[in-house]
Amino acid sequence: MAQWTSAVGAAQLARLLNSQQERPAGPGTRRPPAYRALADGIRLLVLEGRVPVAARLPAERELALSLSVSRTTVAAAYEALRAEGFLESRRGAGSWTAVPAGNPLPARGLEPLPPEALGSVIDLGTAALPAPEPWLTRAVQGALEELPPYAHTHGDYPAGLPVLRAMIAERYTARGIPTMPEQIMVTTGAMGAIDAICHLFGGRGERIAVESPSYANILQLMREAGARLVPVAMAEGLSGWDVDRWRQVLREAAPRIAYVVADFHNPTGALADEDQRRRLVDAARSAGTVLVADETMSELWLDADVEMPRPVCGFDPAGSTVITVGSASKAFWAGMRIGWVRAAPDVIRSLVAARAYADLGTPVLEQLAVNWLFSTGGWEQAVDLRRAQARENREALVTAVRRELPEWEFEVPQGGLTLWVRTGGLSGSRLAEAGERVGVRVPSGPRFGVDGAFEGYVRLPFTVGGAVADEAAVRLAAAARSVEAGASGGSESPRTFVA
Repeated sequence: MAQWTSAVGAAQLARLLNSQQERPAGPGTRRPPAYRALADGIRLLVLEGRVPVAARLPAERELALSLSVSRTTVAAAYEALRAEGFLESRRGAGSWTAVPAGNPLPARGLEPLPPEALGSVIDLGTAALPAPEPWLTRAVQGALEELPPYAHTHGDYPAGLPVLRAMIAERYTARGIPTMPEQIMVTTGAMGAIDAICHLFGGRGERIAVESPSYANILQLMREAGARLVPVAMAEGLSGWDVDRWRQVLREAAPRIAYVVADFHNPTGALADEDQRRRLVDAARSAGTVLVADETMSELWLDADVEMPRPVCGFDPAGSTVITVGSASKAFWAGMRIGWVRAAPDVIRSLVAARAYADLGTPVLEQLAVNWLFSTGGWEQAVDLRRAQARENREALVTAVRRELPEWEFEVPQGGLTLWVRTGGLSGSRLAEAGERVGVRVPSGPRFGVDGAFEGYVRLPFTVGGAVADEAAVRLAAAARSVEAGASGGSESPRTFVA
């Protein structure tokens, strides 16, 4: 019986391999043999999770034609991968990807590093900060005081607790967006909200337009829902959205959904201005596309002179085009898995009805904790603390990276939690792999793109500061030197760092 569970076509694999750009070799630099370079490229795709484990690879002849190399080269690469444990084969069943015994399965998204590894590895993989105490503890204590009446009920609230729905609606109204509780559904984080929207509007095989780059975990969620992603390139730097390009894509591809992060975009940090927001909504309305606006970063402005534009839904007074997603996870704490959807009442009713076949509802205690924060002013004080922490971390990380890696290029965003960094021609995938060896975990650019885009980038979050940021930059520089030296160079051992 075949051991593979999916297949990768020759053309698709060739596109992914060709995206792995490398810096041109300097004088006297020895390049690895062609078969070795091919084997390394496939191994990196498996380690990155961009080619799944147990995926059947194309036949040697097919891949050779797609790559314009000899079949001997492909055969030697496959043999090398088998010897290293990254490929298994059986006569009549073909060859499929694997991972060597003892290696963890590669992540398709951006999972947090296990806590037990934090002593030896600096985790720049997840854009999340520790809880802003004492506000987490106070919120949970306040929630426990409010819990007894709810404990006498069945505890299932598919649309969310009425008191929290009313509070979230009131907060939108205070921002100049009149909102009723019937327009709010509380979800299990923003991911739960996007998942529900994709299943209601997307469906398997439906097109979804996404920014390119975009948030890696959302892209993977959409892929696994069976969506056909239509990337729309972001402009260079922090200028953000090319609305003319968006209008063209929405008109020609006619996607059912478009997903945007207009507030301190993840990963670039760009902030859409009011004109861009207005024109995006107009383009989506004209194309009959549902525009999903993710505003999970909207409260994380870090510079005092930032003037926040109106929410995207403020340019859709009829409520027929924009669905807004919010969350407590970025602005407050990733462990507080409370998100919400703001949409027209009929959309909310449909989402709630569909939820009966998903997770039924969101934990009551956590909803009460968020409601306590909103109703007491604790939220504003906690978010102020979060901004101050992110601002200090941003300064430390920017200074350290500019010192240790002056050839890397980036623009400093005015908010959010991430730097989008061009790595001076180095492969982001190879940097990520080398980083694991020297004790720093960093996500490569292709995680944030479609079909291997952004190989020359990495994302660096503002999650460490002070001496830890300095050490992270030192380890990134060591990883960069390792990549520059080539795959045959010796690896460096991780160093233990105690904050």
